Amino acid sequence: MALFIETGVANVIIDAGVSLAPRRYGLPPHPTEFKALKEARERILRYSKQADVAIVSHYHLDHYTPKFKSWYEWSDNEIFEEIYSNKIIFAKDINFKINFNQRKRGFLFSKNVESVCSKLKYVDGKTINIGDLELKFSEPLPHGAERTKLGYVLVVTISYEGEKIVYAPDVQGPIYSYTLNYIKSQHPRLIIVGGPPTYLSGIKVKKEDVESGLRNLKALFNTFKVILTHHILRDSSWTQLFKLEELDSIKLYSDFYETKPSLLEANRKKLYRENPPSDEFFKWLRMYKEGFKEQPPPLSD
Repeated sequence: MALFIETGVANVIIDAGVSLAPRRYGLPPHPTEFKALKEARERILRYSKQADVAIVSHYHLDHYTPKFKSWYEWSDNEIFEEIYSNKIIFAKDINFKINFNQRKRGFLFSKNVESVCSKLKYVDGKTINIGDLELKFSEPLPHGAERTKLGYVLVVTISYEGEKIVYAPDVQGPIYSYTLNYIKSQHPRLIIVGGPPTYLSGIKVKKEDVESGLRNLKALFNTFKVILTHHILRDSSWTQLFKLEELDSIKLYSDFYETKPSLLEANRKKLYRENPPSDEFFKWLRMYKEGFKEQPPPLSD
């Protein structure tokens, strides 16, 4: 969900992270996914060089860049410093409404970033003005359902010269009706929102919660211009959850950039079936699992 916003007073990069699920549909990432990961990281690095402000909505690895070396995030100390050095960092508070795993990651992030950034400020429930640019941060909202164990996220409203965008990461639809009402109350021109994890319905997420996420998502489509992203797009059959007339109003990032959607994780089984990885790649996966992390995954052209 990484997003870059350019304004006349400051450029902002939000959730400058990218990550591959180690397992999805019973399979590790396909080499094609690692290629896409590397390209996404290169784009994030390119835009981060233009940014004055970096925002961290929460501490899941696909929403910020860690300092440690990992080919599943295509991260290391050098990349970490390139992204966050000399920037103002607005981040989720690590001491308030946060679960254990995110608190641990957030603590390490704050410890590492304070030595390279120009300023680190926790912004839960705060509004920051930089000239004519206004950044409004919600109180911590659930990462999905009201009592989820996945923790909390910040929804960001960006206002500049009459334009208003709401960035709503990992609200999963939103599932929670309070989150829906908060997003609607901002009266944005555009909403960028993470959809519900339909691929986990009845498995790790209650079926009724996924249905609530879909219902609330459709309520947003009926009123606002929306770019749909994230969890729902891990489901290869996600379009079947909408009526034809609803699909006409749904936009993805690929529509914004006038390119074709490339839902690699959703089609991981198909990738393995149609283009089986090399023995060398499987050897790399085994070595990586055993702790040998110096070499990147073998990616043929």
